[in-house]
Amino acid sequence: MAAFAIGYAAARAEEPASKTSMHIELKAEGGIAHFPGLSKPAVIDTGQLPAEEAGQLENLVRAARFFDLPPMVGSPHPGAADFRKYTITIEDGPHQNSVQIVTPVEKGDVRRLLDYLRAKTHR
Repeated sequence: MAAFAIGYAAARAEEPASKTSMHIELKAEGGIAHFPGLSKPAVIDTGQLPAEEAGQLENLVRAARFFDLPPMVGSPHPGAADFRKYTITIEDGPHQNSVQIVTPVEKGDVRRLLDYLRAKTHR
């Protein structure tokens, strides 16, 4: 029995450590022709993506320093009536943050993350 336990432990040590997936929700609000009742958040789970796409998305989240962002990024231009705002909520293990982003987005890394999520969820 001891030989089985040692063999099993060695086999388990060779397996890659299970990585938690990142759970991302994107919700759009406002803008021309916005219908609140039809607006459902789009959900992405990096565990369901090919490894290359998951890695790209995780890199965008890190570059944007998403978990360090304040609850709101940006503000509408004075007099803007039909501006769009997006709420991104990301859970990654013990880390969670929800950020409301008002367009146009000034921060380049945040804009790249938002653009990626919009493209990914509109397919």
